[in-house]
Amino acid sequence: MAEPDLAPHELRIIVAVERARSFSGAARDLGLTQSAVSHSVRGTEHKLGAVLFERGRKGATPTPAGERAAAHARRVLRLLETLVAETRGAAGAADGSGPGAPTLTGPLRIAAFRSAALHLLPPALANLRARHPGLEPEVRVVRELGRGTAGEVADGRADLGIATIGTTSPIPQGLVGGVLVEEPYSFVHPAGHPDPRSLPLVDWAENCTSYTRDWWAGQDWIPRATTQTEDDGAVLAMVSAGHAMAIMPALSLTGAPPTVQITDLGADRPTRSVGYVTTPELAGSRAVRALIRELRALRA
Repeated sequence: MAEPDLAPHELRIIVAVERARSFSGAARDLGLTQSAVSHSVRGTEHKLGAVLFERGRKGATPTPAGERAAAHARRVLRLLETLVAETRGAAGAADGSGPGAPTLTGPLRIAAFRSAALHLLPPALANLRARHPGLEPEVRVVRELGRGTAGEVADGRADLGIATIGTTSPIPQGLVGGVLVEEPYSFVHPAGHPDPRSLPLVDWAENCTSYTRDWWAGQDWIPRATTQTEDDGAVLAMVSAGHAMAIMPALSLTGAPPTVQITDLGADRPTRSVGYVTTPELAGSRAVRALIRELRALRA
């Protein structure tokens, strides 16, 4: 039996319906008629032998097969865009219309958790844009919970993700990546407080992996967190105001105000591995490779 042959426009329609959660919304986004979208989806479902969307009064809800199809479609479409951009860049260099090396142009989609987006990415992106002014980095801040930034990459919504990776949070199957930095955790408390360990502990859900939680559990001086905040910025604000203490990784402490004191936890302190993840097909693309080089250069 021959494999189904799906055209790029069919993939774009699947992605649009999954995003809009309706045929009419996808038609509006793509400038097509609703009947054209519906006909295309039925044809794709027939080719694949699977129902991609449940139709109902609430619109079009992706089935598990539909979610997978949309993720693969986004990755295929992105690879086609990369093919065009890199081929044109190489042709420009070869015919003398560009510099000696192939030019890098177009969007570069990045997913990062908050502290990485604030403190790790900006200098790398500044250096990247200085070398390749035609690149257009697009950064989305994603909570590092559940599938986190790696899930954005796996689903084709990002070319590269800045993720926490390690023994308890390995690189997901089907992706590739590497560690950029090992950031230590520190004891953080109000500067000048006479007994900071007496303060309540404040925490946030993204803070650490199960490995670090296990380390916490073995420290009899660290109480259970009585306050959970939305992010590390809120934690720092509470500590700065004298209301709490916290255990925080180095990236989250970049630029901490002088009202916050940072105390080393010693040789046995826990650390967090921060790295990058991307897809095998984009790992060799010039734009992704250029960004990885800049990120590694910052931590050298």
